[in-house]
Amino acid sequence: MNYRGSWGSPGEFRFGNNLEDADATLTFLRDSANARKLGVDTTRMVIAGHSMGGWVVAHVAARHPELAGAILISAADMGRIATENPRPQLVGFMADDLESLSGVTAESMADDLIAGAPRWRFDDDARGLSRTRLLVLSSNDGLAPHTDALVQRVRAAGNTRVTTLHVATDHSWSDRRIALESAVIDWLERLRLR
Repeated sequence: MNYRGSWGSPGEFRFGNNLEDADATLTFLRDSANARKLGVDTTRMVIAGHSMGGWVVAHVAARHPELAGAILISAADMGRIATENPRPQLVGFMADDLESLSGVTAESMADDLIAGAPRWRFDDDARGLSRTRLLVLSSNDGLAPHTDALVQRVRAAGNTRVTTLHVATDHSWSDRRIALESAVIDWLERLRLR
């Protein structure tokens, strides 16, 4: 799915909207008519996300324990990014991500992130993820400490069903896409056998 205001989707991009859009997607897929039409087994749904999408997955999966699992790929803790970086640096980060977003400026994105940061950190997701099967994949993009901290909290909350893998590659997994695909498929296959 594409979030509101991204990659040609209607609406304006907002970080909070991304969380709402993911929830709306789950609601759509769980509707019995849609599930039947699309061939979705709603008892076996797994959600996955990369980068900011991994942040969305962590928050959404923490509120949906009925999911069969969740996959975080080079996930960015957007709340942590907002609290650990001054506004001018955030504006600089956001300026690099405007090509596919509508209704925003680098400044408005930084302000949106700063406003939501207190409730958007991975810290708040650990309890909700304490029973969720997780695959957490990290790379050499500087974000591994974000997911390492989340994994530590989730395990401390009692989750023994967390699989982690760190691969020496860039944020986009440019030279390790087959390894990424294999890790996800292998994990999903083991999930299916349980």
